[in-house]
Amino acid sequence: MREGAGMSGAGTAAGTGTAVGLHRVLEPAGVLPQAAARLDTDPAIRPDEVRVRVERLNLDAASYRQLHTAHGGDPDAIRAEVLRIIGERGKMHNPVTGSGGMLVGTVEEAGPDSPLGLRPGDRVATLVSLTLTPLAVTDGLARWDGRSEQVPADGHAILFARSIAAVLPGDLPVPVALSVMDVCGAPALTERVVASRERPVVAVLGGAGKSGSLSLAVARRAGASRTIGLVPTAQEEELLAATGLADAVVRADARDPVAVAAAIGEPADVTVVCVDVPGCEHGAILATAPRGTVVFFSMATSFSAAALGAEGLAADVTMLIGNGYVPGHAETALGLLRSEPALLPLFTARAGADSAE
Repeated sequence: MREGAGMSGAGTAAGTGTAVGLHRVLEPAGVLPQAAARLDTDPAIRPDEVRVRVERLNLDAASYRQLHTAHGGDPDAIRAEVLRIIGERGKMHNPVTGSGGMLVGTVEEAGPDSPLGLRPGDRVATLVSLTLTPLAVTDGLARWDGRSEQVPADGHAILFARSIAAVLPGDLPVPVALSVMDVCGAPALTERVVASRERPVVAVLGGAGKSGSLSLAVARRAGASRTIGLVPTAQEEELLAATGLADAVVRADARDPVAVAAAIGEPADVTVVCVDVPGCEHGAILATAPRGTVVFFSMATSFSAAALGAEGLAADVTMLIGNGYVPGHAETALGLLRSEPALLPLFTARAGADSAE
């Protein structure tokens, strides 16, 4: 049995450490891969691991926005920064946002004890964050222009026994399927929350985005009495209004709490935050009715700001962290894309020229 340099005796009984990837942690010892500073990317797999040949990375929106802003939109500098992070950390884990993304690739080898049900040749999307996925890139990201979240790449990644991956659907272009699967946790949890209440009013901040548009669609299907999509610009207001996904489309800067509350009007029973910029916590809380629920899906969220802000506003609201995993989340999101005609054009447009693949 190969021993990872950072392997700790704690939690490794009965294969537990292997199942969650503890043996791949190089430093610091004793933490899980997501919290690690550096991971072991050795392509030799253990019996319950899977090695994937990487085709494309999908950086999460908050991470790409931060990189774009930090480097003034310079594509060469953005590319160099992503390569540096992956090279130093053995994973794509943005140190500023703490987020990563996910990937598409083809299974090269599956260990005999892997419970994921994957076979060599399967083309898959990983449904776990790149912040905990051992990743090595071998092509210098030479095919990426640095101008979008989707990154053509060559290399390999390692999945653990408790990782999640889905075989790509054959009826959708890869960039579109990747975009949907990247945010599939949002509509799945939104559906659960909305269905648990009696015809709630649902507001989605960032309603024209990927997770936002899916959340609006599923909220209506789950029994919302009214859906409101909040967007920041006139262009997105026009775009979302044309889809018919929201009963009302309103415009405000999600970072301006008073403007958000004024735009939403009568407070919503459920507010879903899908905005990829920091500073949106207080507006979401102000826009939510007493005993309502706020669901935070953005990786730009400061959860301390949300908790302390709710306390300071004397807001009796339940706040949920969308952790990206709900059983059946990929099937839910793909089903929405296939059944709601307005969604596919939105995702195709956001995938850009790559959608022709």
